[in-house]
Amino acid sequence: MSKLVTIYGGSGFVGRYVARNFAQAGWRVRVAVRRPNEAIFVRPYGVVGQVEPVLCNIRDDDSVALVMQDADAVVNCVGILNETGKNSFDAIQAEGAGRVARIAAQQGIERMVHLSAIGADATSDSDYSRSKAMGETAVLEHMPNAVILRPSVIFGAEDNFFNRFAGMARMGPFLPIVGGETRFQPVFVDDVAKAAVKAVTDEVAAGVYELGGPEVRTMRQMMAQMLDVISRRRVVINLPFWLARIMAFGFDILQVISFGLIRNGVLTRDQLRNLRRDNVVGEDARGFADLGIKPVAMESVLPEYLWRFRPSGQYNALQKSASNLRT
Repeated sequence: MSKLVTIYGGSGFVGRYVARNFAQAGWRVRVAVRRPNEAIFVRPYGVVGQVEPVLCNIRDDDSVALVMQDADAVVNCVGILNETGKNSFDAIQAEGAGRVARIAAQQGIERMVHLSAIGADATSDSDYSRSKAMGETAVLEHMPNAVILRPSVIFGAEDNFFNRFAGMARMGPFLPIVGGETRFQPVFVDDVAKAAVKAVTDEVAAGVYELGGPEVRTMRQMMAQMLDVISRRRVVINLPFWLARIMAFGFDILQVISFGLIRNGVLTRDQLRNLRRDNVVGEDARGFADLGIKPVAMESVLPEYLWRFRPSGQYNALQKSASNLRT
């Protein structure tokens, strides 16, 4: 019988790619999510019965243990960008990660991969970064042979980064950003998924791997590249941090007074703290090269899913190609 992997958060942006890659590698895949009925789309990733969404709450021991039974490996892709209700950074990214690792150790599972983030730091003033570091510590405490992946900003068809800014670019002549000079190393989501599968299926040394694409770009440079892909001319305005802090405070307060009914999906004060720091692979960090993976560049992927934000959709690209041929 083929091996079984349980993927916590397996229907999320990164998790669905991890699930697909495991299915393609011949594994049976158990996708652990809070709402299995909303994760039915993962089933076609494999043959009938190979990929199944199952109910799980990462805040509950019994729930985590039940979906892990008989698994040969576990992958934790659960993470949040904004706290809502009981889903705080500590509960999900610190305690939740530790819970998965502790129960995996109790069940005798040998391989675990944990998805963290570049910038994870126990001393950070960002609750997101601090909880990511606490989650890493908890994972290694219970599963010292675990592989921890720290990606930079992740791009792909379902991302909430380029898609969001491309959508904003359709609304007017200006494109406001924050942290225009902050550096990132964008990484393709499928490359991150391949790293997760490789960490389980190959003889990969335990520990932390920082994952970044082949290019380092500032926020302003990434927006310029995105605007070129969607064929729109916009004035990119880099908002000063003091003004962004006021805006983020207002968005956070709106979420609080609405009891979470209106979620701050624009900019939080915690996200603003992270935008002050570069988000690139460390000089001495292990990365894709150590995993035998050559990361894909943005320019070869962005046009595949951002074309819908062009003034005339995909036909802009066809007209542009025809023009290039004529010249």
